[in-house]
Amino acid sequence: MSKIKAPIVILNFKTYLESSGEKALELSKALESVSYESGITMVAAPQTTDIFRINDETNIPIFAQHIDPVSPGGNTGSNLMEALIESGINGTLLNHSEQRMRLADIAEVIQRTKEQKITSVVCTNNIETSAAAATLNPEFVAVEPPELIGSGIPVSQAEPEIVEGTVNKVKEINKKIKVLCGAGIATGDDMKAAMDLGASGVLLASGIILSKNPKTALLDLVSKI
Repeated sequence: MSKIKAPIVILNFKTYLESSGEKALELSKALESVSYESGITMVAAPQTTDIFRINDETNIPIFAQHIDPVSPGGNTGSNLMEALIESGINGTLLNHSEQRMRLADIAEVIQRTKEQKITSVVCTNNIETSAAAATLNPEFVAVEPPELIGSGIPVSQAEPEIVEGTVNKVKEINKKIKVLCGAGIATGDDMKAAMDLGASGVLLASGIILSKNPKTALLDLVSKI
């Protein structure tokens, strides 16, 4: 299994124009630079079309935004794990609120990530779904109340009980699983609050991607860790 050292910052590029194509590469290089300067693990989760180039031109972990529960063959339009691994991924997000999955499909993909020795991050929206995800034994559970995603209001401050409760419940099920905090995370205060609640890192997007200077925003993000 690939080892991703905590604390960890996963930047989900989503499908913003500010994180597509040439700008996706620039953003990945900013992640790489801040990782070297801070010593904190920075992970890029770009669109599928940008994975190969980012892998070729940077030295940071790369996660897919989604993997489908399919095998090689006739699955037009699907994200095939084997192809993504060949392109350069080290892991994947699963069940993001913008790409929900059935529980059985999450379980299947997690099992295949273990066989292929890549990291799985299951996104959840509350304590109960976090507990359900933990029974599937991913490496990470990332809790993100959907109403706070892209809101600029960090879950670590708006609903700290969700983060703390998720950490406690997940650890009851499997102490090895790490919890990430998502939704509204953008600043150093946000990340510190998440870590103080027991999170091992953060999953974020627009707070960095849409900032005037993503590298400066990333440096601020990790400044209090």
